[in-house]
Amino acid sequence: MKKTIWKLSFALNLLVVLLCAALFLGDALVKLHNTVYDYDMKQSMTHAPHEDIIVIDIDQESLDLIGTFPWPRDTYIPLLEALAEAKVVGFDITFTTKSEDSAIDEAFAAELAKHDNIIIPSVVELESFFRKETTVIKDQLIKGQALIKPIPEIASAAKTAHINAALDEDGVIRRTWLMLDSPEGKIPSLAYRMAEMYGADVKHYLTDHPQTELPIKFDGSTKDFMNIPFYMVLSGEVPPETFKDRIVLIGNAAAGDDAHPTPIDNHMYLVYAHANIINQLLHDQTITIASDSLILLLMLLVLLLTVWFTWRLKPLYSIGMVVAVSFLLLYGQWLLFDSKLVYLSPVLPLVTLFAAFFVNIAAKTYMETRQKQFITRQFGRYISPELVREIAKREVELPLGGVNKELSILFLDIRGFTPLSEKLRPEEIVDFLNRMFDMITTQVLHNHGTIDKFIGDAAMVLFNAPLDVPHHEYYAVKTAYDIQQGMEQVRREIWEKYQVEVSIGIGINTGEVVVGNIGSYLRVDYTAIGDHVNTAARIESNAAANQILVSEATYERTQPYFRYASIGEKWMKGKATSVHLYEVTGFIGAPDETHVSARL
Repeated sequence: MKKTIWKLSFALNLLVVLLCAALFLGDALVKLHNTVYDYDMKQSMTHAPHEDIIVIDIDQESLDLIGTFPWPRDTYIPLLEALAEAKVVGFDITFTTKSEDSAIDEAFAAELAKHDNIIIPSVVELESFFRKETTVIKDQLIKGQALIKPIPEIASAAKTAHINAALDEDGVIRRTWLMLDSPEGKIPSLAYRMAEMYGADVKHYLTDHPQTELPIKFDGSTKDFMNIPFYMVLSGEVPPETFKDRIVLIGNAAAGDDAHPTPIDNHMYLVYAHANIINQLLHDQTITIASDSLILLLMLLVLLLTVWFTWRLKPLYSIGMVVAVSFLLLYGQWLLFDSKLVYLSPVLPLVTLFAAFFVNIAAKTYMETRQKQFITRQFGRYISPELVREIAKREVELPLGGVNKELSILFLDIRGFTPLSEKLRPEEIVDFLNRMFDMITTQVLHNHGTIDKFIGDAAMVLFNAPLDVPHHEYYAVKTAYDIQQGMEQVRREIWEKYQVEVSIGIGINTGEVVVGNIGSYLRVDYTAIGDHVNTAARIESNAAANQILVSEATYERTQPYFRYASIGEKWMKGKATSVHLYEVTGFIGAPDETHVSARL
């Protein structure tokens, strides 16, 4: 049985390994990975971004007061004058087309030239109408096909940086490129350049990842950053010293296209994505994604642990372990992200946990069912199948040792066996005994008895053990009566075949005995011992061929159901007093109960 269990467990867990390997190598669980990652990001936010970051919103109120966007470029001239004392100013607005009035562009460029802290963005064209892919070479910057810059007048008067957004397959912004390559050379991102101009040490970010890809640490939503409507700055309502030595971003914050989902917001204006990246760079934060080898190691540990506790513990405890391990994986990975900014995806370890648990619990249940069926088949030869099923169902323990319990004990012996055995070959003797005991066993089990043992051509049967059997005295006598009825056909067949008369003598007694697993740790027998057992054996030895004798205790309890003839007092070997015996002569009827079931 153990060998079968190991083979089944190995085969099923091999399937679990193959399933997990396929999921590990594929991308079927990307959505789950992203869901957990986004949850960690949202829950780890401090909602307290750097106080020097200010966002000037081109919001709906500003649009209502100033007019439809895009505005004439000279609109920004008084804005730049108000931001003269800022440390760095970055526009999240492109100026790639000329105005109808070139004088406006020249005026705007002239104002830009007065300041050395203004960044006007460019866009690296990664895809085009004719080419819908981007070539990515390991350990090299991502290179675009073209660089779309501001118009020459503006480009020559200000610094530039790219504002390319890195979108995942689900359209969510979770990462950025701090540096891209273009036909005109390398170009940093707007956030990187602004943090650098502010004075932050950010150069190490360019060497930490060959392609300068950075998972964004979102730490503030739109309302968490200091934001000022554009019109308020333009109207002079905001004192210029508000912006002194600070980082100022200018971008769209009204309904439009300049928004994408992020882990913390389904509709974040991109100017706030830049603000979060700048905040991350100023705080020198880097999110580390756990390596594939670490994930594989964790999956292996979870698999081994799950196999161990599923087979060693009871199902209820195993379920508790699954809940506990699930909690540790989910809470542990969140704690790791929150404290160390290390993201260790729990998705595949959790899949391993549940797959291994369900496969092994199914295998265990199957093997236990087979084992119970085996027990039922094996012990069903000695105990009523109903009793065996009840023991298996309720997991009744039969510990080493005995208990005092009232039983009815039946002894029987085959008479005429010795002369018959002289006429038969050994294999015929065995066949005869098997046939006799098969008939006896059938009657015993039908009447809720337990076959304690076969002793040569004799047998010992218990009633009311190991489980309680109501009216056990009745069933003991009924078993004896049924056996004697069954012997009529057996006697005829044996006489016709061998000309030998065979019969059975039966003795029954009822009383309190010691019953249980009696023996040693290595060898144990479930049996009954005591004076009443010995009395039953002595009664059987006094029974003649085809006779059923019972003690007075059994007679008193069963006289309503059977006809008896008094045999009188008989002296028993080893007994100080005589025993009154009664012979069963007929059957009257069963107890009033129409159904008698075993109960604990």
